[in-house]
Order: sequence, then structure tokens, then C-alpha cells
Amino acid sequence: MSNRLWLLVVLLAVGFAARAGTHLPAAPGYALASPDSLRRETLDSLVQAQCPGYPLLRVASVLFVGNSVTKERILRAELDFREGDTLTAARLAKQLEANRRRLFNLQLFHQVLVQVACRNGELAVLFSVQERWYTFPVPIFSLADRNFRAWANRSDRWSRVDYGLHLTRNNFRGRNEVVRGNLQLGFNRKYELFYEAPGYGRRRRIGFGAGASYYRARALDYATVADQLATFRPVAGSPIERQYYTAGLRWRRTVQLLAALDVSYHHEQISDSINLLNPDYYLGRTRREYFDFGLSGTLNQRNTFAYPLTGRYAQAALVYRHFLADAAPPQLLARARYARYLALGGPLYYSAAIQGQLRFSRRLSYADNRALGYEALVRGYDAYVIDGRHYALLQQGLSYRIFDAGRVKLKGVSNPKINTIPLVLYLNTFADAGYVGAPTAAGGNYLPRRLLASAGVALHLVTYYDRVFTAEYTRNLRGQGGFFLRSEFPI
Repeated sequence: MSNRLWLLVVLLAVGFAARAGTHLPAAPGYALASPDSLRRETLDSLVQAQCPGYPLLRVASVLFVGNSVTKERILRAELDFREGDTLTAARLAKQLEANRRRLFNLQLFHQVLVQVACRNGELAVLFSVQERWYTFPVPIFSLADRNFRAWANRSDRWSRVDYGLHLTRNNFRGRNEVVRGNLQLGFNRKYELFYEAPGYGRRRRIGFGAGASYYRARALDYATVADQLATFRPVAGSPIERQYYTAGLRWRRTVQLLAALDVSYHHEQISDSINLLNPDYYLGRTRREYFDFGLSGTLNQRNTFAYPLTGRYAQAALVYRHFLADAAPPQLLARARYARYLALGGPLYYSAAIQGQLRFSRRLSYADNRALGYEALVRGYDAYVIDGRHYALLQQGLSYRIFDAGRVKLKGVSNPKINTIPLVLYLNTFADAGYVGAPTAAGGNYLPRRLLASAGVALHLVTYYDRVFTAEYTRNLRGQGGFFLRSEFPI
């Protein structure tokens, strides 16, 4: 039997076993498996035993099993080797583990396993994957008022409800494309449709994204007073209406290195009441139109994208905004973020991130003068918003893995896409610091141009489909404390 045929027979036997239902070991990217060093040592020992005395190994075949939906070319595009390439035996295990992580971080699979067979210097590589569930319909039901009591006290409360459906289809057509739609009716209406294709062609380098959104609200935060949002809710009518259309090109080296160029057209209109309450909301206008031209790049070398424990992350973006009909002076926005994740030994991990924003314009409307408290947050200041052109934010945390339950098997559920639940719990201590640069602190606002800082303790639960649930207690520099629930990893 030839070397290549022998290798294929060995790996195909393993592959059919995996396809037939053999459970794959959990991926370290999920923080559920043995350390990477142990994984590499095992693979190194196997290759040395099968191919002793071969410093260089030729890749005879690369196989994939378990990808019943995902196209094989999508997976091959993430690898840094192909059939016919020569790999160094000394760094083979490290290279294969890096490629396994790339496939896992596509976030298309519950698990990814790499196996090899070697004979007379020829190597066969098998990637076994377990696909996820890709269609997620989520019902929308929310109250239009700030809390349940405010909603229940209204005589027209049943008309002040948002309802509808949010639908996401991941891995559309098996090509790692994403289609998202929102149909929201009721008090606030929203209609949205977005399409994202990370890459076309044999190497999946150039991609495309497009979308459209229409939104009409029955309430609007029109000003910041005492560092909190003031809201206007008219008896009838809508205080704001927004729509935009966007399209852009994507460039990706792998899932770890991405760049995007986007152009979007926006049309926004507010009521006369909002303009009277805050003439600076749109600089004295009730409507405006503008184009945004954005360029961004992302380097993502974290071991997993959901709850990273090791690696680094960097992202930078530039957005130029040009208003039509001289509605406002043009703007230039620059944002950047860098994060580092370190394993300190055993169950202890450290993470730190710094991010910032610079916004340049001769004059800004209230709607554009946003800093902390919106997308970026100093934890513990959840009740506040801090307006300004520029900000800097530093976050750091120390995590201790309390327990790792592995993958909990659900009895009576046969579908492998949903019948196992990963459960990992971390104890986390953290400290944040931020600063917002603003020309003035108008409206009785106290927090702009002051140091913001907080510290706290949290529990992080890492579970199903990359979900991270956080329960934390935080105290800020103003001496205020409170409990907060979040649904994402903060750093």
C-alpha cells in the first residue's frame, strides 16, 4: 500500500468515527480542555514515533469531516498550508494548533479537532469539526417606558409595547455569510436587513457588506442634564425618524486579520418640539443628510473570541462625515483599541485594554457629541453619560477559574448541535479608569473633564454559543456602588 493511501485510510477511519457521533475533545479556546503545551507535546510524540529522523515533512493530504453545511473551501482559506507544502517537524504541532484555532474562531463550530498521520516523511492532516446551529429567531418584546412601574401606571400601556422578530442566519449558504433582519412593530418601529460576506474567491480575500435600516421612535433622549439623559415622550407623533443605507468592501488575510472600507448615506429628522427643547440637537435644524466614509482594520490574535485568556487584540478606525446642504461642518473621527491577555499560571489570567476616541470639527451637534456611557463605559457609571469630543478608557481585570464543568450532556436530546452545554465559571476582580475631554461642561454636567474610576468584583459564566454572562458589584470614585448584570465579556 502506498504512503498516501495508507495515510488516507488511517485518517478516514478516524473521520468516519467522528461523523458517526464520537465526541470530540473540547477546544482550549473554550477554556474547557487541557493546556496547549500538553496538546503540542502529544502531537510531537506521535509524529516523532511515526516519522523518526525526518526534519521536514511533506503535506500529502488535508481532509475535513463533520462540515455537512460549511463549504470546504471556506475552511481551506483559513489554513496557512496546503497539499504539497513542506512543514518543519520541530514546529509542526504549534503550527497545526494555530490553524485549528483559526477554524474554531470562525465561530461556526462547537469543537474543532486536528489529527495527523505520518509515514516516510509524508503527512496527512485531518480536521474534524462539529457544526453549530446557524439560524436564530429571537422574539422581540419590550416595554417602551423606562421601567415596569412607569409602564403599568399608564392607561394606554398596551399601546406602549415593542414587539417583533430578530432573525440571524449565520453561515448562510455554507460560506460563512451572515444575514440579519429586524422586524419591530409597536411603540417604536424598526425595519432592518443586513448582509455580510467575509470573502469571495478561492482564497476568500475580498468580501462585501450591505444593509438598510429604518427607525421611528416615540421617545427621544434630547439632552444631557446632570450627567443623565433627559427624555421627551410626546402624546402623539414621533420625535425622531432615521434611515440609512450602507455598503462596503472587506479584505481578510484570515479570521485574525481584517480590514473594511464602508460608505453609508443617512437621513435623519426630528420634530419641532425637539428643536425647541434643544436647538443644538441638530444645530438649529430639524433634518439633516450626510455621508460617512469609514476605514477600519482589526488584528485579532486571541485564543478565542468569546472569552479570551491569552493573545492580543488591536483595532483602529477612521470615519469622515460630510453633511449635505451645509447642515453642519464636516467631522473626522478616529478610534483605536488595544487589549492584551496573559495566562499567569494555573487557573489565573490577566487582561488589560486601552481605547480612545478623537473627534475633530469646528462645531458639533448634541447628537454627535458622545463619549463614555454609550458604547464605551467605565463600569460603575452605568447611570451616567459623559459627553465630549475625546475620551480615553483603561480597563483591567484578574480572573480565577473557579470550576470547569466541561461539556454537560443533555439527556433526551440527540442533536449534537444543542445537546451539550459548556460551563466555566470565573471569579474576576477589575478596575477601570476613564477621562472625557470636552470644551465645556454645560447643562449642569459634572463628569466631563474629570477622572472617572471604579473597581469591583464579578462572576463570569461562559456557556452556550459563545455566551458570557456577568454579575458584578462595582464602586465608583463618587462613592456609589451597585450590582450590575451584563451579557458580554467587558475587556
